[in-house]
Amino acid sequence: MHPTAPVLARSGWNVTTSGTSLTVDMHRTATVSAVVYQPRRTSGRSLLSEYSIRLSEDGRHWSKPVATGTLADDTSAKTLNFAPQGIRYLRLTATTTAGGRSGWATGAEEIGHQAVGSADTRADIQLLGDPGFAGAPASLPVAGWTVKATDEETGQANDRAANVLDGDPATLWHSQWSPKATRFPHALTIDMHRTTTVSALTYTPRPTGVNGRIGTYAIYTSLDGVSFGTPVASGHWADDSTVKTALFSPQVPARYVRLVALSEAGQRGTWSSAGEIRLSGAVDPSVSGSWGPVTGFPLVPVATAMLPGNKLLAWSAYAVDRYGGSNGYTQTAIMDLTTGRVTQRRVDNTGHDMFCPGIAMLADGRVLVTGGSNATRASIYDPRTDAWTSTADMNIGRGYQAMTLLSNGDAFVLGGSWSGGDGPKDGEVWSASTQTWRKLPGVPAQSAMTADPRGAYRADNHMWLHATSQGRVLQLGPSKQMNWITTAGNGSITPAGPRADSADAMNGNAVSYDIGKLLTLGGAPAYENTPATRRAYTVDLNGGGQPVVNRTGDMASPRAFSNSVVLPDGEVAVFGGQQMPVPFSDATSVMTPEIWSPATGRFTPLANMAVPRNYHSTANLLPDGRIFSGGGGLCGDCATNHLDGAVFTPPYLLNPDGSEKPRPVITSSVPDRVALGSKLSLTTGSPVSSFALVRSGAATHSVDNDQRRVPLAFQQSGDGSYELSVPKDPGVALPGTYLLFALNADGVPSIAKVITVS
Repeated sequence: MHPTAPVLARSGWNVTTSGTSLTVDMHRTATVSAVVYQPRRTSGRSLLSEYSIRLSEDGRHWSKPVATGTLADDTSAKTLNFAPQGIRYLRLTATTTAGGRSGWATGAEEIGHQAVGSADTRADIQLLGDPGFAGAPASLPVAGWTVKATDEETGQANDRAANVLDGDPATLWHSQWSPKATRFPHALTIDMHRTTTVSALTYTPRPTGVNGRIGTYAIYTSLDGVSFGTPVASGHWADDSTVKTALFSPQVPARYVRLVALSEAGQRGTWSSAGEIRLSGAVDPSVSGSWGPVTGFPLVPVATAMLPGNKLLAWSAYAVDRYGGSNGYTQTAIMDLTTGRVTQRRVDNTGHDMFCPGIAMLADGRVLVTGGSNATRASIYDPRTDAWTSTADMNIGRGYQAMTLLSNGDAFVLGGSWSGGDGPKDGEVWSASTQTWRKLPGVPAQSAMTADPRGAYRADNHMWLHATSQGRVLQLGPSKQMNWITTAGNGSITPAGPRADSADAMNGNAVSYDIGKLLTLGGAPAYENTPATRRAYTVDLNGGGQPVVNRTGDMASPRAFSNSVVLPDGEVAVFGGQQMPVPFSDATSVMTPEIWSPATGRFTPLANMAVPRNYHSTANLLPDGRIFSGGGGLCGDCATNHLDGAVFTPPYLLNPDGSEKPRPVITSSVPDRVALGSKLSLTTGSPVSSFALVRSGAATHSVDNDQRRVPLAFQQSGDGSYELSVPKDPGVALPGTYLLFALNADGVPSIAKVITVS
């Protein structure tokens, strides 16, 4: 388990309380990334439930909340994450207490006493420092830069300071080690030969060998190369080979940036080294987008589904932070995206622990959840009644299986040897009319498996399925061999050709971004402990024969365990993942999302995430065109549980100053339900250039087989009046709940209308 950040020493702190707020003055500026809250364990406890966190540099001017949320009503320690920032003051405010119990103010006083060294250990807080792995999406060009070092090795190796700017991490700077090693500190000073705003420094350790990895560091800036003042960032980097980023707060104008190494990460000696050093500038929100505050959940959102009414359904397992066994109940939560409030509920009546399930969004808007820890069970959530009910058990027990709705409204499932024993986990179909399951002996899972060394247990997991016409399904991954599946009668599975030159890509994903067009992203040859790929491919089904696969632009970073979301304009955003997939670890986390353009075939970096999103994370498109990204972990008493999420605002909604662009507005009402092949008339308050339906998605374990984008043909019938054509083919507009967007000529989407296509 790799912790997200070091615990900051509390010596010298001052803590005050006022009402329901607790304010920490660290009496120094430090990078802070989270609050760890340990509730009091005594009876009659009053626990923090809904909360907000604000930051300040001077104790007078406070930020907007950087984190809000709802905590589980128990005595376990809670980590309240937010984007790392350099601050002196932090304020934690309780907006409600768990179970409606009173007394948080007293609890805050106890925490305050403990924070400054009281013997009262019934309640406690800690602050976490620099996690060291935040990405840097706005790298400044290095042309014309120079760099000097306090010392460098030139006698027995060409380890000069200039190597950190040459673009080749295999060449390196190393502090002098012959004939005698110099002592700490060692410093590198970059001269950009121009003054510009700098927001972060990214450090790439040497790719070969471990000696000289920088541990404790401090970073200074200067306008004249003489006066460097106080550090703009400091901390301790982990002893590993991953790229490290130190964020500056606030962003500063500078010509010179100095990185001072104060220790070697592994305490192996008195030397320092670096493969590459880069600096980042001010982020342009119209290019990189922006993140809202981190929202705490009372559970790890391992699975999520978008609901009508601007709500998001999430669930974990029998417990909020761990899994195991077949307990017959599930912890769930619903986030009201309008208010930001999160409510928790335990579902017992279906006898189903829904950890690691298959999910399909049904034609009537209900959510079908199958298998997992209770391997044969199947449950349905109805957002209209807010009720969970059971449906018939599957014939084959499964966990980590794949599901999709079919064009006729039935649901198809395949694979899933994680639960219920190793294979054969052949296909079966759930009937919407009879609510029973039918085996498909002609669809063996073996034909769609990867070559994972652990066999079926890992090889038949998390398949990428795309439903097409006449009940057919394309299985286009993660196996490198694609397959066509029919679901009539006994069913059949036939090869659809290889995914071009792709290897197996377990824990990657596929997204339908246009009619008959999909993008596949990332993954790794095996489920874990193998390097992920940065490759992406387009798969085109519109030729009438076998799918046509082409390699498109690569992502900047290899990713497995990432999540991908199609946007109303057809672009695809990818969040999180690891360069080396390891369940329950945050090592090699990719903190910079990327967005793919179908027009250019290229990926563009986006604003950094505050929290790693790896194994057991999710992402969903929201009705306002934003994206929810959350979860990760579920490993019990570990450092990588992420009981939270955040909403990302894509670049198409923002101006360079961060303000929102004017949106088109669908001014007329639209029917709740439209038929396939029908016409839909509506009006808008300003000119629009396109319309798109995006199907409501449900995500878990990097896969969302429900989402698809369907651009609509239309005719303009007058100023602001349009007639839209709904596709006739249910294999194109798969039955179900959709978000209907109008987009203007600049690609800015409206807030969607929710509509059911049937």
